[in-house]
Amino acid sequence: MSPLSSASVLTSVAADSTVTAAVSTTSALPAPAPSPSAEGRMAPTQRDIPRVLAIAGSDPSGGAGIQADLKSIAANGGYGMAAVTALTAQNTLGVSAVHVPPAEFLTAQLTAVSDDIAVDAVKIGMLGDEKVIAAVRSWLEKVRPGVVVLDPVMVATSGDRLLQESAEAALRALLPLADLITPNLAELGMLLGEPEAASWSDALEQGKRLAAETGATILVKGGHLDGADCPDALVNTGGVLSADVVVVDGERVPTNNSHGTGCSLSSAMATVQARLGDWELSLRTVKPWLEEALRTSGQLEVGRGNGPVHHFHHLPTGSLAVAAPGSADGSFADLLHAEAAADLEEIYGLGFIRGLAEGTLPESEFAYYLAQDAIYLNGYSRVLARASALAPTEAEQLFWARSAQQCLEVESELHRSWLSTRTVQPELGPVTKAYVDHLLAASASGSYAVLVAAVLPCFWLYAEVGETLHAEFLAAGAPEGHPYAEWLRTYADEDFAAATRKAIGIADSAGFAASEAERGHMLTAFRQSCRYEVEFFDAPRRHG
Repeated sequence: MSPLSSASVLTSVAADSTVTAAVSTTSALPAPAPSPSAEGRMAPTQRDIPRVLAIAGSDPSGGAGIQADLKSIAANGGYGMAAVTALTAQNTLGVSAVHVPPAEFLTAQLTAVSDDIAVDAVKIGMLGDEKVIAAVRSWLEKVRPGVVVLDPVMVATSGDRLLQESAEAALRALLPLADLITPNLAELGMLLGEPEAASWSDALEQGKRLAAETGATILVKGGHLDGADCPDALVNTGGVLSADVVVVDGERVPTNNSHGTGCSLSSAMATVQARLGDWELSLRTVKPWLEEALRTSGQLEVGRGNGPVHHFHHLPTGSLAVAAPGSADGSFADLLHAEAAADLEEIYGLGFIRGLAEGTLPESEFAYYLAQDAIYLNGYSRVLARASALAPTEAEQLFWARSAQQCLEVESELHRSWLSTRTVQPELGPVTKAYVDHLLAASASGSYAVLVAAVLPCFWLYAEVGETLHAEFLAAGAPEGHPYAEWLRTYADEDFAAATRKAIGIADSAGFAASEAERGHMLTAFRQSCRYEVEFFDAPRRHG
């Protein structure tokens, strides 16, 4: 099955032999449409390397504040800039002193940046007092950046207060100028003048109230709650999101090294939103990156208290790897292709594929296939978002992120244009569940190389099968009466072929750089995904 296949997907004939319409997508992987912006604000534009300005306090220990912001921006593919609102004396044990320079100097910093450099996104953190808030407000109203993320820093993770009580009203008045607000649970309650939420459901209700009051999207974070799960949610009651509450599940990472997580999350969201233009996809991209930053934080060995997260966990370390074993020229991709040969031959002989090619496939089997594909794409998109978070280069991050977005678009269109008109119920089938579970396990391994190998067959085998079926269709004269003619024509899409070549190249490079042991894990993951591709194509027959 294809995550990105350009499709004018016209499904099979109904019982009366009429053709039913369906899915239109593109695998040219365009940048998503900009999110709605406030009146007068610069229209947000997507950039491969967004220019992101952090307006926040300084942390000399490097774990929080602008130091964390700049690391987070760079780790997520942006160019970071910083205007300092406050100087702190702090380390992993806590904050011992705070100095707030004159607000006029902050204004001078902000003006110097925006007079010379286009600012694609702004992350606002610690503001300190009313004069600082007024300076930031004045600058925002003048410059109107396309993306504004406000992390209402009021209390540090250590419990130290970082905003004067007299400035709370001014901070609340600043909130409507933000697109996204990212309070922790204590700050969420303080902004509403309510007690801190004691449960996830209470936190979501507070998020709804703050969203209604401000008009902004609220990122409700579950990190301070108890339990093995650690969900986050985007909340907006104004129709900006696909639903009023969009929950992104996650795993709680057991670690004491959480210094600067709020700073890192908010600056990453500003950066990725400026790249992708979609808050939901941005959170699905940032969350696994931050989880891994927490999971690998112990490698840093910084401080005796609440240590920082590992922003650059996805970058390679150690010595240069030798060429991977494979064909005579050392191509790891050739080795993978040889591994898939038997599975490809088996796919070509399946009744589903032959029936699709010959026009004899029962509509019920094709309906089951499409329903399972829609379910699969939802899970596959999460896995690709994880690949984006682990990717070592900005180009690969962007490729996987856009691929993830395309999966969600295709899934949504399948439901809207085809599945909604049919009686078939898209319930999770056993093969689909096993395949997605396998991919999720690969994504949880923490190995970018293994994950890339696991997701590759969905590109590669589908592209090869599609190319063969399209060639057979043309050789038969491309008969218009063929019930799957429009579906078969989509297999000629060059954009999907280009995306497949890109995915193959990424896997080849990852295999080249991997250790011998990791290459073995890559092969195992790739082989298993190939088998699931065979079973997925055969599942409609067995289901019927």
